Amino acid sequence: MAEASMLNDIAAIERDRVVHAADRFLREAPITISAYPAKRSAGGVHDYFSEADYWWPDPADPHGPYIRRDGMTNPENFVAHRQALIRLGVQMPALTAAWLLTGNQQYAQHASEHLRAWFLDSSTRMNPNLRYAQAIHGRRTGRRYGIIDTIHLVEVARAIGVLRKTFVLSAIEHEALRAWFATYLRWMIRSRHGLQEYNAPDNHGTCWVMQAAQFAVYTGNHQLASHCVERYKRFLVPSQIAPDGSLPLELQRTKPYCYCLFNLDALATLCQILATVHHGLWSFELSDGRGLHKAMEFMYPYIADKAKWAYPADVQYFDHFPVRQSCLLFAGLAYAKPNYLALWRELNPDSTVDEVVRNTPIRQPLLWME
Repeated sequence: MAEASMLNDIAAIERDRVVHAADRFLREAPITISAYPAKRSAGGVHDYFSEADYWWPDPADPHGPYIRRDGMTNPENFVAHRQALIRLGVQMPALTAAWLLTGNQQYAQHASEHLRAWFLDSSTRMNPNLRYAQAIHGRRTGRRYGIIDTIHLVEVARAIGVLRKTFVLSAIEHEALRAWFATYLRWMIRSRHGLQEYNAPDNHGTCWVMQAAQFAVYTGNHQLASHCVERYKRFLVPSQIAPDGSLPLELQRTKPYCYCLFNLDALATLCQILATVHHGLWSFELSDGRGLHKAMEFMYPYIADKAKWAYPADVQYFDHFPVRQSCLLFAGLAYAKPNYLALWRELNPDSTVDEVVRNTPIRQPLLWME
């Protein structure tokens, strides 16, 4: 399918959904983490804070350090900052996509208000680090796993690039936004948490590279973008994809279906981000054939018909997946797979289940066709 034709097709598919959502978001003011004080945080009002999902009070010591129950989310943990960040990741890109579809400056202007609140306004902005993310009560004030929370800034950064065409932000504001992401990127690269997450062999390592790639492309860090290409080829594919195309590290988890989908989305988004840096990344494979193409072939039958899933069901939210996975769109285009694209179109693009929204950070395909 020709690129221009595909762009027109996606615009037609997306128009009603995106404009309807954007009209609703026009009525909602930006809300940042500063609106939600975190009493258990070791940081301040501008420091992002979250608590690890799978950690619970110890029945043998209710007031002591929490204990782990993998795959079981503790609903009492602090998630307000994460929810605010996800809200930004839902609303700001949708408003930008609505501007692309309609040319209505109202959408672009409101998208810019979110950016000013989150990254520019000294009274409401978020500090560009995640020192206090994924804390564990009684054990850790923050952990490297928290860096995965900012996957919801990937599409925001993509949308900022699109907004440059609208002139709703001044050159000074654009430079300040670029500086925020450049500072956060330096923290990802140099901090202890960042280095630990960089070396993670599973979906956490994928999400580190996916974020670093998009933030590097956005800020013009060409050296880091090229490094992300090599990281994909020399670390992510060898450590994660088995000869049969499966993702063994994700299959070992208590939510294997969700984690496989999540990691495939991140791998495919990474390839999409780096397409302008390395045109052959989509076709890259190891000498034994391992690569994203084989991983998609492994997982596609289970996305098309979950009843065929040959592994344990997820302990939570199994019935809510799959949704409109970005890997189907990006890989469908890259590998000329009409069946992938048809399935992508059939699946739910707007789940209202928090866990699903959290695990599907790419929601505006028009931004990725630019």
